[in-house]
Amino acid sequence: MRFSLSSILLVALAAESTVASSWFSKAVYNKWHETELERWLSDHNVPYPTPADRKDLENLVKSNWDSKVATPYKDWDPTQLQSYLKAKGTEVKKGSESNKQSLVSQVQSAWHESADTASNSYNSVKDWIFDGWTDSQLKDFLDRNNVPVPQPRKRDTMLAAARSNYESIAKKLNEAAHYPGDWLYESWSESDLKQFLDERGVPVPQPSSRDKLIASVRRNSRLAATQMKENAASASASAKGSKESLSDALLDSWSDSQIKEWADSNGIKVPQGSKRNELLALARKHRDTLTGDKVASSASSAFGAATSNAQNQFAKATDDASLKSEDAFNEAVSSWSDSRLKAFLDARGVPVPQGGKKDELVKQVRLNRQKAATGWSAWTFDTWTTENLRNWLSTQNNKAAKQSGATRDELFKQAQDSYASASKSGGSNYASVTSYLASATDAAKDSTFDTWSESELKSYLDSYGVPTYQGSSMNELRAMARRNADYFRYGSSTPQGSIFGRLQSGAQWVFDQLKIGVSGGRASASYEGEKAGDAAKEGATSATNRAGEAAQRAGDKVKEEL
Repeated sequence: MRFSLSSILLVALAAESTVASSWFSKAVYNKWHETELERWLSDHNVPYPTPADRKDLENLVKSNWDSKVATPYKDWDPTQLQSYLKAKGTEVKKGSESNKQSLVSQVQSAWHESADTASNSYNSVKDWIFDGWTDSQLKDFLDRNNVPVPQPRKRDTMLAAARSNYESIAKKLNEAAHYPGDWLYESWSESDLKQFLDERGVPVPQPSSRDKLIASVRRNSRLAATQMKENAASASASAKGSKESLSDALLDSWSDSQIKEWADSNGIKVPQGSKRNELLALARKHRDTLTGDKVASSASSAFGAATSNAQNQFAKATDDASLKSEDAFNEAVSSWSDSRLKAFLDARGVPVPQGGKKDELVKQVRLNRQKAATGWSAWTFDTWTTENLRNWLSTQNNKAAKQSGATRDELFKQAQDSYASASKSGGSNYASVTSYLASATDAAKDSTFDTWSESELKSYLDSYGVPTYQGSSMNELRAMARRNADYFRYGSSTPQGSIFGRLQSGAQWVFDQLKIGVSGGRASASYEGEKAGDAAKEGATSATNRAGEAAQRAGDKVKEEL
């Protein structure tokens, strides 16, 4: 049989390609240090002999690689599987909520990447390992390792510095960098680690230890980074499709004077004597400024390359506010009541100064501002609705659940007492309590404050010592309640879970951009009696907190029309 030269070359190239592909995929962990191989096996709960030679360790990694990296969902529990489907916008098939095999099949159909893509991502861990970090965590990491960052410290600048110095930091610490060890999370508290897992629907290891927490964070970091990018891309697509209807609805709700005021605040010249249809045409011509479309269009890459222009634009909507969050937090807590300041410390396990004056309490709260209230505590119920509280108390056979006239404050107090009792007794009783909380907390948070009555909102704000003024609208009250609740739960750290939620809802994300676009021209209408600085800060933080009354009215009108 005769072969042409071209046929021989094609066969040779195909063989070379196959060998190269095989070598490349194995090379991902072939170049790892033995300690990294052991760390990976330990993180993924794969037992290995000790002592073991490198070949044995490599073979163990190889035999478990596909199931742990390419199809990790096969090890997930039903709650995690459902969370993933929800994040992908896929409805769980009825009757399969607790059927793990069915849920795995549904996740497999919706899975976002190929095995090769998953494997190849480990060639450059630095490209994604920092994506889920908060601004304060990036800052602490860089400061701890003496990496200078130009001022002002924007998120994209800090990400670029962390990535470009990643190998040199590892080398300086005499640590491996292909599959990083605990050194990478040296500046993270256990509270930070638990918060990272909690906000991504990943079960916190029980019983937990720092080593187990870091292992779980490390194991889930790449998936978290991928989901963030997907959510941002989804938000961008939804925002682009909604732009025109949203801006038209908003413009129709404005008076001529408000359009002129907005145009003036954005440097748009309005010809003298312009009629309404001319004003509307002018505003529509500049609708990019109005809707924040340029910002929205960059959402898909907001968590990608740190040096991209899109990242810089997205940062204006979120990270500028995050960098100022400590000042806003400090100012807010200075007016909190003593009882709420003590509660903030208690929710974080920080000893409360006995007989301390308010100045001392405020000082302690500010010192612990980057600690999040994580795990379960009596303060888990702080933002639960009357219905949520009543349902919880019913599971505890508490008589208050059946008292039709019981107020939310009374139910809240009963819930705290019931939790404290179960926590003190421990054992199966406490286990059943935490199990219920794990399944109920997400539902309780989904519509926080949306169904609260005016009296309940005012009572909640009163617990902070925040005054409410006669004539305050429900939207104003909800906005103030959310802002203080976020400070209480997250401290000065950016609540990533809140950002996740906004990004998963494209329309809501655009509403937030609308608020940013009009905040300059309409800030005077927000929060009567509060300082102008507070209103400005709230407008700037619309990615994590609800904005002012005027912009909220516009958002409500848009929602009604949609």
